[in-house]
Amino acid sequence: MANIPVTTWSLEQTSPSDLLPAAMPEGDVRIVRAEVPSPEFSRFLYASVGGDIRWTDRLGWSHARWQEYLDRPGVETWVAYDRGTPAGYVELEPQDDGVVEIVYFGLIPAFRGRRIGGHLLSYGVARAWDLADRWPGLGGTKRVWLHTCSKDGEFAMDNYLRRGFRLFDTKVEEEPEVPTPGPWPGAFPA
Repeated sequence: MANIPVTTWSLEQTSPSDLLPAAMPEGDVRIVRAEVPSPEFSRFLYASVGGDIRWTDRLGWSHARWQEYLDRPGVETWVAYDRGTPAGYVELEPQDDGVVEIVYFGLIPAFRGRRIGGHLLSYGVARAWDLADRWPGLGGTKRVWLHTCSKDGEFAMDNYLRRGFRLFDTKVEEEPEVPTPGPWPGAFPA
């Protein structure tokens, strides 16, 4: 298996005023927090959103590992629905010293290019900034950060910059080139 160079960019906001919200998309798009931790639903979102862009790090997680992760205080999954159908999600994870990471964010391929992503990212970032309001045991958010890489969708970086994120680190590493897994084995041709 060959290796490929992958560039990873880390971006941040250091104040709620950094957020530059996107316009609401047309139609019946709603964003709802998945309040009941569900490994099955979270794995569905992860595989469906990341299957065509080689998200593979969680594919081997057991049900118990998913449950343990989702049960952590402050871990939240916000899901965008287009006319009742899941379209994408944003996952928040609190870290030390008032830092919240947007661990995963994206849309299922059929929903890309419909202006849902900017709105979902805006909403997710706002929820990162007010995370402590829903989790009183956590301190207030002082910084929101995320990373994206050259394997992600072609509009990802532009969306982050347009929402007010600033670049703070860039790394290039060699990674094994893996086949696109799709939302389930064999969904996409190799």
